Amino acid sequence: MAKLGKDQIVSIAVLNKHGQSHCATARLLGVTEGTVRYHLRRKASSAQDGRKKTFLIEELGLAEAIEQWWASQLGGDKDRPPSVELLLRYLQEEHDYRRSYKALLRCVRAKYPAPKRRPFRRVETPPGAQVQSDWLEQSIDIGDANGPTALYGFIMRLSHSRKKAVVWSRSKDQLAWLRCHNEAFTRLGGVAAVNRIDNEKTAIGVGAGPWGEINECYRAYARSLKFYPDACEPRCPEQKGKVERGVAEVKSLALDGRCFTSMQHLQEYTDAKLEAESQRRICPATGKTVAESWQNERPLLTPLPATLPEPFDLIKPVRSTKTVQSVLKGARTSCRSRKWGVPWKYGVALKTLRCAMRKREPCW
Repeated sequence: MAKLGKDQIVSIAVLNKHGQSHCATARLLGVTEGTVRYHLRRKASSAQDGRKKTFLIEELGLAEAIEQWWASQLGGDKDRPPSVELLLRYLQEEHDYRRSYKALLRCVRAKYPAPKRRPFRRVETPPGAQVQSDWLEQSIDIGDANGPTALYGFIMRLSHSRKKAVVWSRSKDQLAWLRCHNEAFTRLGGVAAVNRIDNEKTAIGVGAGPWGEINECYRAYARSLKFYPDACEPRCPEQKGKVERGVAEVKSLALDGRCFTSMQHLQEYTDAKLEAESQRRICPATGKTVAESWQNERPLLTPLPATLPEPFDLIKPVRSTKTVQSVLKGARTSCRSRKWGVPWKYGVALKTLRCAMRKREPCW
C-alpha cells in the first residue's frame, strides 16, 4: 500500500467534516478503514510527524557554512546552480568533512530548488547526408516449439526525413550485420553519405568512437557502397538520438504479444506497420509527412548498385590425407583430428606458396 500524501490526508479530514463514513472514505482512497481512523486521531491530537530526521549536515553544524558558500557561488551564472562536487571539496578542505557525497547531495536537494531545465537545440542534417543504425532485442513468438524467441531487430533511419527500416535477424554476427544493411538500404531506396553507428565489434574492430579502427570487412563493404561509417563516442546515445527514438517506436508496436508463423510473416507485418506509420507521422524538419519527406530525399541518396555485395561464409572441409596444394585450394587444413581455417587475408601468401610448389622451390 502506497504512503498517503498531504492532499489525501487533507481529503480525509474534509470528508469526515461533511459527514462521510470511514468505510466510504477508505474505499474512495483505496486504503483500509483503520488508516482513516489513524489519520483522524492524529489530526485531533495535533501530533507531529516523528519520522522526519535532521540531516547529517545539520548535526555536524555545517548548515550555515553551506548557506554562505552557496550564496557566494550565485554571483555568476544564475541559470546554473553551483556544483555539489565543488561544495564537497570546499567542506573537505575547510571544515574537515569526511562523510559521503550522497549525504551532502540529499541535504542540498532538500534545501535548494531544483535547477531549471536547459533548452537544447535540435540538430538537423541536409537530405541524403546521414543515416543512423542500431540494434534492438525483443522476445517474439514466431512459431517455434520452445515459445517466444529472442530476436534482434536492425534499425536504420534517415536523419532528415525520419524514414526508417527494420530488419529482423536471429543473430548479430558479421554476416547478419551486412545482410541487414543490404535489406535496410533496399527498403530506403539508396545509401546516405554517412552512417552513424554504435561501437559494435562487427563495425569497430579496435577501440571505440571516432578514434576506433573500422572492421576490415565492414570497411570493404562501406567502400563498395560509397558511404562513411561514423561511430559514436562510448556511452553517448544522444549522438544517434534519431535512431534511439526509432527503437522506442518499434518496441511500442507490442510485437511480443503477437504470434507469427515465421520470420517472413514477422518481417511483412513490421514493414506494413512502418509504412502506415510513415503516412501518419509528421517530419519535424519539413513539416510534411515522413512518406512525403522521404520521397523528396530519395533522389539525393546514392543509388544502389545492380548487385549488392552479398556476405558469405562457406568453408570447404578436406581430409588430412590430401596434398598441401589441395589443402590450399580448400582453404582448410587438418592436424591431429582438428580442422584449421585459413584466413582470407593470407590469400597472397597462399598464392606465393602455390607458385613455389609448382617450381619446386622452398618458400620458408
